[in-house]
Amino acid sequence: MDEDELRDFLPTSFGGSGGGFDPEAQIEAARRKVPGAVKTLKPAKSTSSKDENSSDDDSDDDDDDEDDFPTSHEIVFKTHNRPITTITVDPSGSRMITGSTDCTIKLHDFATMTPNTLRAFKSVDPSATKPATNSETHPVHIAKFNPNSPSQVLVISATPQARILSRDGETKVEFVKGDMYLRDMNMTKGHISEITCGTWHPTNYDLCVTAGTDSTLRVWDVNMRMKQKDVIVHKSKLAGSAGRSRMTAVAWGSQVDGGNNLLVAAALDGTILMWGGEGPYTRPSGEINNAHTPNTWTSGIDISADGRLVVTRGGDDTIKLWDTRKFKQPVNTTTHTSTSSQYPTSNIQFAPNSSSIITGSESGDLYILNPATLKPELATPITPGSSLITVLWHEKLDQILTGSANAETHVLFSPKNPPNTKKGGALMIMSKAPKRHHVDDDPTLTTDMSQGVSGDAIINPGTSSESIQGRSTFSSRHPTIGLTASGKSRDPRRPHIPATTPFSKNAPDEKSIRERIPLSSMREEDPREALLKYADKAKNDPLFTNAWKETQPKTIYAELSDEDEDVKEPKKKKVKF
Repeated sequence: MDEDELRDFLPTSFGGSGGGFDPEAQIEAARRKVPGAVKTLKPAKSTSSKDENSSDDDSDDDDDDEDDFPTSHEIVFKTHNRPITTITVDPSGSRMITGSTDCTIKLHDFATMTPNTLRAFKSVDPSATKPATNSETHPVHIAKFNPNSPSQVLVISATPQARILSRDGETKVEFVKGDMYLRDMNMTKGHISEITCGTWHPTNYDLCVTAGTDSTLRVWDVNMRMKQKDVIVHKSKLAGSAGRSRMTAVAWGSQVDGGNNLLVAAALDGTILMWGGEGPYTRPSGEINNAHTPNTWTSGIDISADGRLVVTRGGDDTIKLWDTRKFKQPVNTTTHTSTSSQYPTSNIQFAPNSSSIITGSESGDLYILNPATLKPELATPITPGSSLITVLWHEKLDQILTGSANAETHVLFSPKNPPNTKKGGALMIMSKAPKRHHVDDDPTLTTDMSQGVSGDAIINPGTSSESIQGRSTFSSRHPTIGLTASGKSRDPRRPHIPATTPFSKNAPDEKSIRERIPLSSMREEDPREALLKYADKAKNDPLFTNAWKETQPKTIYAELSDEDEDVKEPKKKKVKF
């Protein structure tokens, strides 16, 4: 066989890489088909001169408009069951974490996913640290990767205690809860009521801040979980004698040219406050009363990259832009329908270079606003008819991630990445060949282990189906909490149901006992009478001694004498002295 014949005989590729896979065609298949996308702030096209190349020019202009923002393609994750409240991606762009009102966070690894395996590799309930004893679960408000230490994730649920998780979902730090009976909030060691939001220090990887409904901001050191580092108490002027107002949003940003950091927060009384990020926090350096309508939830707040602008999204259907150097009146204001009354974590965010502002809408559209005029440069539908709750524009990936009320996570991207960006995230996934069909890909033939083993799937010997069905309601609500090894329910509110038998259900009659239980008629029979029934048969037809029946000698017993009959008691032994 010559060399050409050998080359024709051998396969050209092995494994899943063969089959003529075309990554460009697969990426093109992810192109969004959005009719009626609104684009503004673009110069009008001249129609005075028309030539044979006019159609080509129009198509080129459309492509230029499309490439302005990474919204031409998208992939969709459906890993939650309820609205998505928060999205975070580590600084390198390799791992994504989403939180939801279904009380779980989902961990996704872009490097291990393919176009037909868009699923989370782990599901964690951050509020249930002890599943065996703690059956309470709470919606997740915020999950944020540490920008300076990607191995730490700040997770805030609807509890007074914030938690620091590892990038694999393991709880590393759980901050302490304060004493709710102390009136002075400066004396408590932690929050005494629900935390609403939180964020990381922009440069110090050990510090984070949380805002709660107890009218305080608390700065935490991850190495000191038993007490906060600093307490900032907001004394509201509109809350009467109590002086408390819920803190609804907080942002921590750095200023240009290495200036002091800024800490900005919003309260339910409509106030916006600003402090120096490094303290002291005794008095705010800037305070704006009635910045938004009192008793409306200002859910979104963010600081620009240079630290000069602050944007807020209020519950009064407005978006306002503030200048930190003249922190008195808004620079600009625009009308935007709020969703904070239903989804308190609806956010607003500056683009990585602060050239744009992104936010969602009640109708499910993504709005990209001009930071100078707050007018939309792009309004494109993501989940029509379902509110867009959270948005994120990642700097390294140059991709926009959105979370909606219909439990969908959309990752928008463009195959033409600008310089200094990483070709990862959704672009990495769509560049891979689809995973070949395997039996594990069929959910009807496999068990989903992302939530652990459910109690409904455990059948213990000696446990009837009725007792298992009795626990199914609790197991369906808490899939990570099922039955113990002995078959007892982990639910502390439900007593243990013993194994049932035919005698414990009711008092059956004699007929049903005789029909269902073998040899049940022998329960009340005298054993001696039962044996005497076989006395004559054993004497006339012996079963074991029949072989020597003819040769067996007759048994002769000794006859008792008269003396023996008179002896009533046995003779006693003589006692030796």
